[in-house]
Amino acid sequence: MAKAPVLTPRAEDFPRWYQDVLNKAELADNGPVRGTMVIRPYGYAIWERMQAEVDARIKTAGAQNAYFPLFIPESYLQREAEHVEGFSPELAVVTHAGGKDLEEPVVVRPTSETVIGEFMAKWTQSYRDLPLLLNQWANVVRWELRPRVFLRTSEFLWQEGHTAHASEQDARAYAVRILHEVYEDFMRNVLAIPVVVGRKTARERFAGATNTMTCEAMTGDGKALQMGTSHELGQNFARAFGIEFLDESGVRQLAWTTSWGVSTRMVGGLIMCHGDDAGLQVPPMLAPVQVVVLAVRDEGGVVERCRRLAEDLRAAGVRVELDARTDTSLGRRATDWELKGVPVRLELGPRDLADDAVTLVRRISGTKESTPLGAVVEAVQMALVGQQGELLDRALRRREDATAQVATVEEVVEAARSGWAALPWSVLGPEGEAALAQQGISVRCLVGPDGGVPVTDDAADLVAVVARAY
Repeated sequence: MAKAPVLTPRAEDFPRWYQDVLNKAELADNGPVRGTMVIRPYGYAIWERMQAEVDARIKTAGAQNAYFPLFIPESYLQREAEHVEGFSPELAVVTHAGGKDLEEPVVVRPTSETVIGEFMAKWTQSYRDLPLLLNQWANVVRWELRPRVFLRTSEFLWQEGHTAHASEQDARAYAVRILHEVYEDFMRNVLAIPVVVGRKTARERFAGATNTMTCEAMTGDGKALQMGTSHELGQNFARAFGIEFLDESGVRQLAWTTSWGVSTRMVGGLIMCHGDDAGLQVPPMLAPVQVVVLAVRDEGGVVERCRRLAEDLRAAGVRVELDARTDTSLGRRATDWELKGVPVRLELGPRDLADDAVTLVRRISGTKESTPLGAVVEAVQMALVGQQGELLDRALRRREDATAQVATVEEVVEAARSGWAALPWSVLGPEGEAALAQQGISVRCLVGPDGGVPVTDDAADLVAVVARAY
C-alpha cells in the first residue's frame, strides 16, 4: 500500500494544504474564541525573527518605540468620521466592566491613530518637537467574520508606526522611506519575497488616509496578499485631535501625520509564498533554526561528534539545533524538519564518522552531498547564502510567469483565475474597478511605467496590478 502524503498536495486543495502546514509544522492552532489563534513556539520564533529585523530597520529610520492603551474611548474614534466609518463593522466594544455599565463605551484597539493623535497633540507645541516618530508593537482586535489563521484573525500582533511632521513634503518622504527602507527591504532581502510596491486606489485606501502605499506578494496559488502598508494621513487626524505647533515665524500650524504597519499576516505570507508539498521553506536569513544536526544512531561517538559540530557552527554565528533523538527513526525526524522548513540538515552516522564526513541536505534545492567534517562550517555558510538567493529568484520567476500583460477587462477576469494581471489604469478606471470587485477581483495597487510608486492617482501611464486576494 502506498504511503499517504504528510500534507494535502497544494495543487489538489491549497487551503487544506495551508491548514495542514500550520498543524504539522507546529506553527499555530485556532483559539477558544472564534477568530482567535494560539501561536505555538516554533511559529512564535519565526515571528520574533520578523520583529527583530523590522524593529532594527524602524529604529534606523529614526522612530522610537512606545506603548499606548488597549482600550480607546469610543468618542475618540467618532472624532474622525471617515476613520470610524471604515472600521465600524470590525469594532469590539466594551460596555460593561467592573460589575457595572460603563458611562462611556470603550473600543478594544483596532488601530491607534486616534489615541496616539490625542497624545501627539499633548506632546507637540513647537516646530522643534517635530518630527515626532513613534512606533509600538502591540495586539489589535478587528472582529473578523471569515477568519483564517495568520491571514485574518480577530486578534493579531503587529507594529504600528505613527508620525507627525511640520510639512506635507516631510510626511510624504517619511511614509515613502518606511515603505522602501523598512518594509520592501525586509520582505525582499530577509523574507525572500519580491513584493510589488505601489499606490492603492481611492477605493482601496485606508480609512482616513489621503494616500496608501502597499507591498503586495503573490502566493503559491496565484493570489495576492497585502503584506504591509504605509499611509499619508494628510491633516485629517491633526485637525480632529488638535495636533498643532508654532512654526519658526510663531504662526500656529496643523501637523501632517502618517501611519504604517505590518503584522503576523507576514507569517501566513511566508507559508503561502514559499511552502511546497513537503511543508515550509524558511529563508536562511529569517530561519530561527538555520541548521539542524541529526545523529543517525547513538554509537561510536556519533552523538558527541554531533554536539561538537553544533558548537562549531554556533561559534561561527549559525543558528543551530542538535537532534539526538536516536530512539526515533532518521526518516521520521528528517520529515519533521522538512515540514518546519529548516534550510540545512546535517546527518551524521557511524559510517559517516568513519569516513570523516557528514551528509549535507539543502531544504530549498533538495540536493544532498557528502562533506568533509573539517570543511562543514564553510560549506554550511555557502549553502545558506545560496539558498537565500535561490528562494528569491524562484519567487520572482513565479510572479513574472503568472502575471499577464492584458489590454481589456475581460482578459483581467481570465488571468485572475490563476494569477495576476497588469493593464493600463486609463483602460480600467474606477468604473472597471467596481465591476471587477463584484467578481471578487481587486486592484492591488497602481505602479508607474517604470515600476515606481506614483505620487497621484491620475499620473500618466499608470499600470493597475489586479488579482484575487486573501
